[in-house]
Amino acid sequence: MTDISQIDEPKEAEFSDYVSLLKPRVMSLVVFTAFVGVVVAPGGLAGPIHPFIAFFAVLCIAIGGGASGALNMWYDADIDRIMKRTKGRPIPTGKVTAGEALYVGLALSFFSVMMLGLATNWLAAGLLAFTIFFYAVIYTMWLKRSTPQNIVIGGAAGAFPPMIGWAAVTGDVTLTSTLLFLLIFMWTPPHFWALALFMNSDYDAAKVPMLTVTHGKRTTRVHILVYTAVLALTALWVAFTPIAGWAYLIVAVVLNIWFMLGAVQIIRRDESEAEADDYAVERRFFKLSLLYLFAHFLALLVDKILIIFGIGGPL
Repeated sequence: MTDISQIDEPKEAEFSDYVSLLKPRVMSLVVFTAFVGVVVAPGGLAGPIHPFIAFFAVLCIAIGGGASGALNMWYDADIDRIMKRTKGRPIPTGKVTAGEALYVGLALSFFSVMMLGLATNWLAAGLLAFTIFFYAVIYTMWLKRSTPQNIVIGGAAGAFPPMIGWAAVTGDVTLTSTLLFLLIFMWTPPHFWALALFMNSDYDAAKVPMLTVTHGKRTTRVHILVYTAVLALTALWVAFTPIAGWAYLIVAVVLNIWFMLGAVQIIRRDESEAEADDYAVERRFFKLSLLYLFAHFLALLVDKILIIFGIGGPL
């Protein structure tokens, strides 16, 4: 845990430094998947929820995601200073104190949960509160530093936004919204393990028990292949729900074949080969994973629009 007394006194902080506390890159994924959850839910564009309330719901989910990021940076400031990927964050650089990050995280958590509950319903607010708690406490304070399954279990935190968006509209949790959760949940391990393959020295130096550190890169490569296969089955299952049509099916088939081929390439690599080309295959797989998730949710959005105009429909 961060020892606030060991953090440097803040330098001249700018507004962008406080924005950085919220992990805007991660927040962009939260916003998009939550937005899709709202839109594809029954009545999401024309039904029980007003468009302004829908927008406000997505905003609250985004703020809640940002609050989680601030709390994560508060607690992880000690290891963020060690890792090359994170040492430029506001707390390690001394631009923002750990105490300020904690206050920002707690204030935004309370605000986002209460406003979402008042604007929509308390099921959605409860799911958002649980998401923040899961990421800040279960993942950051416990799983991340105690088990190589940190990413597997902790991935649930990033998988909740579309389910929360759905619940904000409908007031319930269904099999379809659960599948949207599972799509992100199963995507998270291969996405982060690909990153860990070429950033392993960071996790090793910070003593974070990532799978690459505790079980080695060969085992990690096997796990990437296994989870990618399960992810493909999950993605194709979504294709046969009421929210998906031909656009989603085409995207799912093409991208999951592409993703599986990438995972096969990864498992066939040995470390000397990977080091020789600076983990080029693994880096491409990581970048592809970003396109993968975005394209699946975008396809669901396209199918929803086609349904509204009477052009498409469920398979």
